[in-house]
Amino acid sequence: MPEFPDVEVYRTALAARVVGKPFAGVAIVHPFVLRTAVPPIDTVSGRNVLAVRRLGKRIVIDVDGGLHLVIHLMIAGRLRWLDKGAKAPARITLARFDFADGTLVLTEAGSKRRASLHLVQGADALAAFDLGGLDVFDATPAEFRARLASENHTLKRALTDPRMLSGIGNAYSDEILHRARLSPLAMTSKLDDGEFARLHDAARAVLDEWRIRLANEAGDGFPQKVTAFHAQMAVHGKFGQPCPACGSPVQRIVHAENECNYCARCQTGGRLLADRALSRLLHKSWPRSIDELG
Repeated sequence: MPEFPDVEVYRTALAARVVGKPFAGVAIVHPFVLRTAVPPIDTVSGRNVLAVRRLGKRIVIDVDGGLHLVIHLMIAGRLRWLDKGAKAPARITLARFDFADGTLVLTEAGSKRRASLHLVQGADALAAFDLGGLDVFDATPAEFRARLASENHTLKRALTDPRMLSGIGNAYSDEILHRARLSPLAMTSKLDDGEFARLHDAARAVLDEWRIRLANEAGDGFPQKVTAFHAQMAVHGKFGQPCPACGSPVQRIVHAENECNYCARCQTGGRLLADRALSRLLHKSWPRSIDELG
């Protein structure tokens, strides 16, 4: 799922192309993607785009008349910008938004249709999409600590809960926890002042570094390679590969469709965290430390 760095790069690229310009037309290719009926989607036709904003992991396009187009890409949704006259990919296109000099296309790969599009009117209607998570760039260290300590959860869950923090998901939470040298299963109630400070600093640094890196990769073009896995990542998607900090093999915990990656030596004092499926299968043979894997 695109997270803060990806969504922010999308937002910047899109704003440069559509702010101040009117919609020339709208086409909903797959009706399921549109989750609202009032106001009708074609209400935006002929109206100017006022701004493009990020709301958590959503992209909000502000339109004349108090209208807000809310796009949630979910797992496999992506945005494309096509030059005028270019054809949108037939099988994966969900919706098209035409402008005088190009077309914004919402696509989704795979068969699980999760991406969504809402058109709402007024600030109150838009506020319903705000789950209340703190933006780590706006939050002071004290505010960051207070929010995470308000409920007792694992750090992995706390970082990815949109009611706690805004814009962080599975991929960047792995990177943040590795940078902070904290276990994904550490409980928020157990962290001391220094650990909260490290986590706050790591969250800001990792997200901003990736925002800059992805923006540099896109340049003046529209982002093309929006993915949860990047070769330059430290641990996310790197199971079995050497940790860039200590060289130990990256470990993982798999649950349902989610995978948590971490370095045992850097983050858990060498202790291997129990994977629900494998640890139950191996039982007493399950290794307890990174050294037992050697």
